[in-house]
Amino acid sequence: MKKFLKLMVARRLAATPIGLAALGIGWFLGRRRRKQRARHESTRVREHAVR
Repeated sequence: MKKFLKLMVARRLAATPIGLAALGIGWFLGRRRRKQRARHESTRVREHAVR
């Protein structure tokens, strides 16, 4: 259900230029956050394995 609602909001926003810009900014920030989280998790796993 959550994925469906996200899809509907994204389709609605993509219909306008301002909404499309907002989607692009959100996509960029989310991508950067996921990359940082993955880097942090891999570092944490390595530290735990060393101990």
